[in-house]
Amino acid sequence: MRFVTGQLLGDGISEREFTLGEIPGFLWTPASASPTAPAPLVLLGHPPLGLRKMYPRLEARARQAAADGFATATIELPGSGDRPHWPAAEQARAALRRALEAGEPVTDEIVDALVLPLVDRAVPEWRAALDAVLSLPEIGGPVGYSGGVISIGVRLAVVEPRIVAATLFAGSFVPRAIVEEARQVAIPLHVLLQWDDEGNDRQAALDLFDAFGSAEKSLHAHMGGHTGVPQSAGDAAARFFTRHLK
Repeated sequence: MRFVTGQLLGDGISEREFTLGEIPGFLWTPASASPTAPAPLVLLGHPPLGLRKMYPRLEARARQAAADGFATATIELPGSGDRPHWPAAEQARAALRRALEAGEPVTDEIVDALVLPLVDRAVPEWRAALDAVLSLPEIGGPVGYSGGVISIGVRLAVVEPRIVAATLFAGSFVPRAIVEEARQVAIPLHVLLQWDDEGNDRQAALDLFDAFGSAEKSLHAHMGGHTGVPQSAGDAAARFFTRHLK
């Protein structure tokens, strides 16, 4: 991990941009974090739209987490932002756009090609980033995951024992193989669903929630489209992490 920029935000929050090999990322640390009182960590998931485009929303989530005493970190997803082009991913996204624009069903083949290679590439990178961030003396466990792509969150919840709780954002296509993996998830879950999400199959999201093997799981559904998540949803997610990471 190499830090390339740093600045102080309001309330003493430290924002540091880093690279991990070719992977860009951000780390936000609350003023309260120190080697003698390391902060719990929340990994901030996001869609593959590029960190620069997602930055305002990620920074807002990081500020809220810092107010609760949590450090947060995020990384650029494969094939997004300034990372090298990924032709297979671009072809899969184009196939999805064609199906949606034509009003045709989004087949399992399209979903698998779009999501499974992304999960296979992204999850080891998230775990490497977690190794690097937790090596810093002011950052400690436990660790949570917050956001999407929901299939990445599912895989991380299965394979990464340092993640002890997750807030997952429904709203992306989920392969059947990931639904099967969800049965192995055992950590506490807080799942957000926009009921009228124009790009999401509501029933598929409900089926995924039903598949989760967690003894503690809650579904928080709100009326409105994909970008209409109310502020209260963030407040509830913050309380969830306070319960499980402190």
